[in-house]
Amino acid sequence: MTEAPVAHIESLLAEAVRQGAREPERAALERAVRIGLDICAQRGARQQREARLSALLSAAQDLLVPASLDGVLQVATRRARLLLGADMAYVSFPGPDPGMAHIRASDGHTSTLNVGLRLRGNAGLGHSAVTNLAPAWTPDYLDDDRFRHDEDIDEVVRAETLRSVMAVPLSRGSQPFGALYIADRNVRHYTPEEIATASLLGELVGLAAGQTEVLEESRAALRALEQEHRRTTEALRQLAEHRRAHHELLERALTDDELQPLAELIGRHLDGPLRIHAADGSVLAAVGHLPDTDAAAAEAQAAKQPVHTADGLWAVQAAAGGEVLGSVVARPGAAADGHGEELLGAAAQAVAVQLLRTGDPAAVRGRSHDELLEDLLSGTQRPPQQLQERARRLGVDLSLPHLVVVLRPEARAAGRARALVTGLAQRRNGLWAMHNGDVVLLLPGTAPGATARAVLGELAPQLGEPVTVAGAGPVSDAPSVYHCYQEALRCLDSMTALDITGRSASPGELGFLGLLLADTRDVPSFVESVIGPVLDYDKQRFTDLVRTLDAYFETGGSPTRAAQKLHVHPNTVARRLERIGELLGPAWQDPAQALEVQLALRLARVREIITRDGVPL
Repeated sequence: MTEAPVAHIESLLAEAVRQGAREPERAALERAVRIGLDICAQRGARQQREARLSALLSAAQDLLVPASLDGVLQVATRRARLLLGADMAYVSFPGPDPGMAHIRASDGHTSTLNVGLRLRGNAGLGHSAVTNLAPAWTPDYLDDDRFRHDEDIDEVVRAETLRSVMAVPLSRGSQPFGALYIADRNVRHYTPEEIATASLLGELVGLAAGQTEVLEESRAALRALEQEHRRTTEALRQLAEHRRAHHELLERALTDDELQPLAELIGRHLDGPLRIHAADGSVLAAVGHLPDTDAAAAEAQAAKQPVHTADGLWAVQAAAGGEVLGSVVARPGAAADGHGEELLGAAAQAVAVQLLRTGDPAAVRGRSHDELLEDLLSGTQRPPQQLQERARRLGVDLSLPHLVVVLRPEARAAGRARALVTGLAQRRNGLWAMHNGDVVLLLPGTAPGATARAVLGELAPQLGEPVTVAGAGPVSDAPSVYHCYQEALRCLDSMTALDITGRSASPGELGFLGLLLADTRDVPSFVESVIGPVLDYDKQRFTDLVRTLDAYFETGGSPTRAAQKLHVHPNTVARRLERIGELLGPAWQDPAQALEVQLALRLARVREIITRDGVPL
């Protein structure tokens, strides 16, 4: 049994009239036709509702498929157009700026102005829908003044040639967060059924969007946990490898008497070349090829932390019980990435253990160097022969001339200075030590001023900080080292007091101050260094330049009065003063040099009197 079509029902009354039906029959038939048409209309409406419900169910199923929020919104806009037969659909979402929203997805658009458009929160149909949690619509958007317009939105509406627009809220429970828009390019009055369908679709889209956002947050949290798990697993793996390597290195250090096998094992773990240095800087073992490592080794021995040099070398001290026994310098390879510093620290511990256990001669020699110089600088009461013998065993002959050089770097450069003098002392076959906060060197040589300048010239460019250097000597026996050090120290203190920092000097180069600072008052050498050329000129040519100098200073620097005192013509005094200037230099009348000249003249005169009386000076 099938239902009759509407056209067939409508034709029944016309057929009855044509066949001559009487009035009562026509009236009855007319009522039946109206009832039939009502039934058909109800049946059509029911079928439309069923179709919309079916479409909504299909849309709900589609909304569950996408794994991302953008995918859900694309499905939502496409389904909205199909459900309501609309020309265009789009979705607005809150933007990063407070009070602003932006078009996140669109379907059916013909311009590029829609997607990404920023919407002000207090304008447009979307604002009304979200604020009232109810659909808002207009048959002709641009001609409707019931809501606040926004020029940016109106521009898009014109570009898309839209007329009717409906907006329904998207919400999570009772909290609205966006709007679904459905638009036509013709004037359209939406029916209650269409508005209800759009509202139901908005609720479905809100639920799907909320669930998808939760799912995306869960996935992001899961990815973060997975990354943290991988990092933790890798850290545990590296820790296990580090412990195994540490155990293996210590076992080798405790069981092997040779240092080279331990160095080779360290090289395998670090995947790179290395050198093991003794405390005195000498190389005890090496694996592979490295450039000069003396500076890095010295710096590491002076520092408590691992040292990373600019050319890619890593260095760390090998110490035990507060005593530095040596250092390890290496260039770790790719296999040691991430834990090279830990491996290098374990290697240094193993090296220290083996040096302590085997009593490596080089390590002992390094410690003995420091101990010997400390004894010499402290004025120890040990027999000189014993000190001489200790020095001889270390390759230092104290019977030959030696100089004491004291360095006083800036505080921030002290560690670097200690590192650099280690190599310097080794190259010059000398000794070095830290003594009362200063760096002290004992070097072979006979010229303290030149040696101090050479040390300053070598260290200052590498330090990059001011360093003051004083040299004294030479001395040729162990007990004299203490007195020579005191003389160099007085010279250094005087330079600091006179604000002559960042330079080098020796007592002999400080003029009459050097005469006062020296342990032995070498008056003849001072006189010779100041006015020796004038004395020699008088002896060779039987002139009176010395007497002229005396008279010149005694008369307050007046050539005329000096001429009167000498009973000669002023021109004669003037010529003699010119000759003195040629012998002593043009600056001989400057206050500082003039003071030394006067002191030398007086000392020369006193020395001549005492020597004439038979008392040497």
